[in-house]
Formats: sequence, structure tokens, C-alpha cells
Amino acid sequence: MEHVELNAAGLLLRPWREEDAPAVLAALGDPAIGRWNAQHVTDLDRALDWIRWRSDWTSGRRLSFAVTDPARRTLLGAASLNEIHGEDASIGYWTAVEARGRGVATRAVRALGSWAFAELGLHRIELCHAVGNPASCRVAERAGYPLEGTLRESHRYGDGRRHDEHLHARLATDA
Repeated sequence: MEHVELNAAGLLLRPWREEDAPAVLAALGDPAIGRWNAQHVTDLDRALDWIRWRSDWTSGRRLSFAVTDPARRTLLGAASLNEIHGEDASIGYWTAVEARGRGVATRAVRALGSWAFAELGLHRIELCHAVGNPASCRVAERAGYPLEGTLRESHRYGDGRRHDEHLHARLATDA
């Protein structure tokens, strides 16, 4: 699949670039991101490897975007579609510490999901987060992904422990 850019209410979701490496390294060094979204990026070389891996859309199973401020050209976070199979996928995201509390993740998730329904023909997109991460629960709800239930000890997070997760999902037929 060819890379695309998405505009979303003051955000630009775009392909990753090698020049994003210092900002990726700084963001992924944040303990909150490490706890809920461990990426094991500890130096600039690993940040470049991470960017190259995220930029590779050839499998069609994962599409990852840098979430940026189009005016300042700064990295605000990330949003990705993962585990794309037929009409189903999951969505994931993180927000850099300096961008939190501004609705960045909500707007990015909304934009990416809407695009995926319209352009990829997806029917269902799931969003899972640790029950202990209430900020992600708020993002899911505000982005239109209602809570469907709790998955018990379903994922091992960056702290090395298995956590219960909330399962949210949105359907193409949802309002």
C-alpha cells in the first residue's frame, strides 16, 4: 500500500521520516509510554530502526502514522492500524508528554478510524487498553469506541505484568 497523509482538526497524520528519530527517542523514553506501550527504543539507532519498521507498509497488516502539528512540524504522537485482516483491525496510539491533555489522541484515532472505514473497507476496529490506564479509556470513548467488556489478564505490558484490558470497538455502521 502507498503511504498517505491524513488531515484531522489541527493534526497531520503522515508517514514516519528518519528526521523524526530524536523526537521518537525522547517520546518513547517517557515512563508512561514505556509502561503501557513499551517499544524498547533506548538510543538513536534503535529509534531509526523503529521508524523504518513503522514505515514499512508492504505487508498490508500494519499502517503506522506520525501524528504531528502541521504548523510547527513537531511530533505529537503516533497512531496505527494493526492486525489488519480482511474487514477487521485494531488501532493503537500514544501521545508525547508535551501534547497530552489537548485531545491529540482522540482526534488522531477518530481520523484514522474514519479513513480506514472509508478507504480500506474495514467493518470493525478494536481498541484495547489496560484497565489501569484511564486516559486511554477516555480517548476510546471520546473517539466513538464504546466499551464492550474486559479481557482478563490479556496482555503483558511494559512493566512485565499481565493486565486486564478494556475492549472497545467501533463498527463502520456506527453513527
